[in-house]
Amino acid sequence: MPHLTFKSNMLHIYNTPEEVSKSLAEWITQAIETTLKKQDRFTWVVTGGNSPKQLYELLATSPYRERIDWSKLHIFWGDERAVPFDDSRNNAKMTFEHLLNKVPVLREQVHIMDTKLSPEVSASAYDAILHRYFGNEGPSFDLVLNGMGDDGHTLSLFPHTAVIHEKQAWVSSFYLDAQQMFRITLTAPIVNRAAKVAFLTFGANKANALYEVLKGARNIDQYPSQIIQPGSGELHWFVDEAAASKVK
Repeated sequence: MPHLTFKSNMLHIYNTPEEVSKSLAEWITQAIETTLKKQDRFTWVVTGGNSPKQLYELLATSPYRERIDWSKLHIFWGDERAVPFDDSRNNAKMTFEHLLNKVPVLREQVHIMDTKLSPEVSASAYDAILHRYFGNEGPSFDLVLNGMGDDGHTLSLFPHTAVIHEKQAWVSSFYLDAQQMFRITLTAPIVNRAAKVAFLTFGANKANALYEVLKGARNIDQYPSQIIQPGSGELHWFVDEAAASKVK
């Protein structure tokens, strides 16, 4: 399994999506164990979509379930679709079904983006939660888990949207014409203060975007994932052979 470095990106390549998920489960578990030896909480931004479902299922089973001190985890989301919690498209719903309902995490330490509120109010409320955890300087989250779409988007930072260039707000909401829905998302300024960022990406349909993000010219409007570059933290990509085909 090769480990390659592009710019400040550490690329971990595995044969199959199943191997990617298993290796990432171990990596996340080790990160939690190591961090909790030095501090009494672990702040983790989880991601939605289909890619992390197998990862979440693994983390909810032995040996990972027993190795992780769930009582010290504080859970956040990178983005959310402005749909009700019981809508199948809701990222929080998916994460609860595949992980959080199966582990002894403390509910008061799980912070969903509240879609019962208007998108603008929900973003403002989430921003307030984050400011209770983090100051205006120094590290933010211990780990941000991201996915990447085949268009190069991550979080709800979609190509050619203004939110890519947000410099101040930590959380933003906007209407995405292509999907005809509102989105709520963390922004680059707060994510790039994380201690660790890990992308989970697999499939041949991601190969072109992965190549452009890692080796192409800087063009954040076309490939927003390029903007995720932790200032003093680590950046890792966990990918399969199909996604890495053009990079290799």
